[in-house]
Amino acid sequence: MRHFSPYPSVVCKIKTMRAPSLATAVVLAILAAALATAQARAENCGSQAGGATCADNLCCSRFGFCGSSPEHCGDGCQSQCSGGGPGPGPTCGSQAGGATCANCLCCSRFGFCGSTPEHCGAGCQSQCSGCGPSPVPTPAPGPGPAPGPTPPGNEGVASILPRDLFERLLLHRNDNTCPARWFYTYDAFLAAAAAFPAFAGAEGNNNETRKREVAAFLGQTSHETTGGWDAAPDGPYSWGYCYKVEQQEPKPVYCEPSNEWPCTPGKKYYGRGPIQLSYNYNYGPAGQAPAIELDLLNNPDLVAADAVVAFKTALWFWMTPRDNKPSSHAVITGKWKPTAADIAAGRVPGYGVITNIINGGVECGIGPDLRVQDRIGFYRRYCDALGVDYGSNLDCDNQRPFSSGFPAGFAAQ
Repeated sequence: MRHFSPYPSVVCKIKTMRAPSLATAVVLAILAAALATAQARAENCGSQAGGATCADNLCCSRFGFCGSSPEHCGDGCQSQCSGGGPGPGPTCGSQAGGATCANCLCCSRFGFCGSTPEHCGAGCQSQCSGCGPSPVPTPAPGPGPAPGPTPPGNEGVASILPRDLFERLLLHRNDNTCPARWFYTYDAFLAAAAAFPAFAGAEGNNNETRKREVAAFLGQTSHETTGGWDAAPDGPYSWGYCYKVEQQEPKPVYCEPSNEWPCTPGKKYYGRGPIQLSYNYNYGPAGQAPAIELDLLNNPDLVAADAVVAFKTALWFWMTPRDNKPSSHAVITGKWKPTAADIAAGRVPGYGVITNIINGGVECGIGPDLRVQDRIGFYRRYCDALGVDYGSNLDCDNQRPFSSGFPAGFAAQ
């Protein structure tokens, strides 16, 4: 995605004069003022400029430029989006009582958290090199929930994915531009994993297999919730978990006629949570799972209201075989043995089969696909961070989709 400003710079060529007339001097003054105005309007703002707001109450566009057009004040606008209404206030530094940023982020001179040069460079107030010494001591807690001790539950997952690594893998999920900021927490992830002890569990699995399962789960769910783009700060694969609900408007209903899982009138079963759980035939059985026990057919919004529930629905889908599909857990841990029909369809063990399980009817068997590559990109980054190899058969380019169409959902973007 290319960042651009709708206000082009004013470029003037002026002939040199020994003694400009009064009229010429006036013209020069007007041109200089126009140039200054154009340059001022092209200045950076928002997350791209350390949280700076625009002068003259202008809107700050999603790309970090000031203006008053629909492109500035519409979708993705970062601050002053109604032409004067304040955006999110400062969250750190002298503007916020000396608070520091969570996740070792830098505090910009304007009092906003981030990891760009505008946050960590000139004027940075604290944590300018991560969590090392800062120019200004700031003992107050940062915004959002303060990290606490590891909660009880699936300590096995915590042993291979400690809190600091979780924060680094999902680096930008709490960015001001991410609608799901402060929703997906490490504690919520561990609490949900405790309800599914076989997930990345030690029993029957070596550490390499356990780490690969965590990388695969985070890789698939990061794609489903990605807020990244090609030129995103820290790369496109640092922006997982940016969304908690599907972004399509108006929100789709996703109701399939079913006697077993009847849709509730007025309810919509669009993508929610890390896996973007979709359709009544997924909300119904997920809610009845012993680890969840909630009426999600009548209350689908619970998936986007409670982070533990959100993670539980994603793990339920991950751990549960459906129809002729194996579970993603069985695939990544090597417990799934493909049938002759699977092999004939090109469905062989590897990360690619998991993509087929989740969204094969849309993404698989059609040759190279950018969505599939995005899933692989996240997975590789997480495997590298966990120190584990990727395995083989990462894509599903030549795999026929599983015959029964039960997708988990669609990516948030």
